[in-house]
Amino acid sequence: MKMKKQNVRTLSLVVCTFTYLLIGAAVFDALESDTESKRWEVLSDMKNGLVRKYNITPEDYHMIEIVIIENKPHKAGPQWKFAGAFYFATVVLAMIGYGHSTPVTVGGKAFCMAYAMVGIPLGLVMFQSIGERLNKFASVVIRRAKCYLRCNTTEATEMNLMFATGMLSSIIITTGAAVFSRYEGWSYFDSFYYCFVTLTTIGFGDYVALQNDQALTSKPGYVALSLVFILFGLAVVAASINLLVLRFMTMQAEENAREEEKENSRTLLPIDGHVIGRQRAHEDQASVCSCNCLGNKQCEGALLAAPHRVLASRLSLATDRLERASV
Repeated sequence: MKMKKQNVRTLSLVVCTFTYLLIGAAVFDALESDTESKRWEVLSDMKNGLVRKYNITPEDYHMIEIVIIENKPHKAGPQWKFAGAFYFATVVLAMIGYGHSTPVTVGGKAFCMAYAMVGIPLGLVMFQSIGERLNKFASVVIRRAKCYLRCNTTEATEMNLMFATGMLSSIIITTGAAVFSRYEGWSYFDSFYYCFVTLTTIGFGDYVALQNDQALTSKPGYVALSLVFILFGLAVVAASINLLVLRFMTMQAEENAREEEKENSRTLLPIDGHVIGRQRAHEDQASVCSCNCLGNKQCEGALLAAPHRVLASRLSLATDRLERASV
């Protein structure tokens, strides 16, 4: 039995994804494994030197590790005052999850789960809505630019919108990297890395803003700037991803409509002026036409036009989905 194209596409996506994962694992292994081993050797030598120098028992050394790890977040200042709590709530709602501060009480953990259950869908809808408005604004700008340049077509295509949102995303990331590099003391590359990890909601937590010099309490302007960067940047990235997903859905809908049209054209054959299935007998023709008018030419014409109406409806649905991204 011939496999359908949809199944082939799904299987191909699964194979490509796992192949991509294997390639990524091999590359990360080659880039990071040796450095990890060298760092572990250096840290082990330093640990052994400290233990010998100060005659520290393994229990005392473990206690020192706990104290240092637990005190690290507190060096950045209060994390659960209103400014820090608002920053944490933003990170939860945006699904970034740096891990720089986490609730430790039972009530805090329970409220965090309940808060995330409601906040994450709300945030997704908000980012999606803002992304649609940005796409609409970009389409208006593109149309006016094409009119000014006297192009043959003035409509904003999906490629134009993807290019515009991609450029805006690049501008936001590069500008944010410059700002964080100045305020946090990071290199520009590390700041760019932080902005990319943040706006793609990966959120490793190796670089977290607002964790130096009591910034959460002493620099309210910088806190506001960081929050605006996260929220607006996520909206722009959501607009770009929305266009890519809708483009894929449009292509899939068009291909499914063409496939169904071909299947219907192979199944419906004209015999003695009537349109019947390839394997259907004359007595089953009533099931082809719901109005039981076997000799009605109007019904036959409607049946012959049915595959085209299916194709038109599918294409209309795909086009409507794409337009909704820019409306």
